[in-house]
Amino acid sequence: MNSNKNEISRSLQKRIIMDYVIDGSNKVVGRVASVAAKLLLQSNNVSIVNAESMIITGHEKDIMEKYKRLIELKDKANPEHSPYWPRRPDMFVKRIIRGMLPYKKPSGKSAFKRLRVYVGYPEELKNTKVMKTEAKDPREIFERFVYIKDLTSKLGYRVR
Repeated sequence: MNSNKNEISRSLQKRIIMDYVIDGSNKVVGRVASVAAKLLLQSNNVSIVNAESMIITGHEKDIMEKYKRLIELKDKANPEHSPYWPRRPDMFVKRIIRGMLPYKKPSGKSAFKRLRVYVGYPEELKNTKVMKTEAKDPREIFERFVYIKDLTSKLGYRVR
């Protein structure tokens, strides 16, 4: 009985670590983020490409108000200690995924370090297989949505 437990624990320790590439084109950012967070917590490396063309569902006005309010949050005593929301599309998506990880614990910190988010499709990932995350096109399901690219540009991001 005891040797059986040891075999199970050894098999759990020998998990296969894989590199996943997720294409974010026309995908709902929350659904992709939850899949990515789960893979990261299982000690896998995750790269998300085309982060700027991911979408957030809902009324554009409501989404803009929510993120403008988050960006404008300032600590009265010391504004430098306030939460920071990035305006760059790749960092914006990375921050959303960080919210789904226990990033203050060691497991969450190491998981967050294994995450890569890219604007566009980088050359080093051109020959890798892309993971499928959703069956239906969300533009058919959701009537109202905002692209991350449009949201971040309205929040103050300028392409140089």
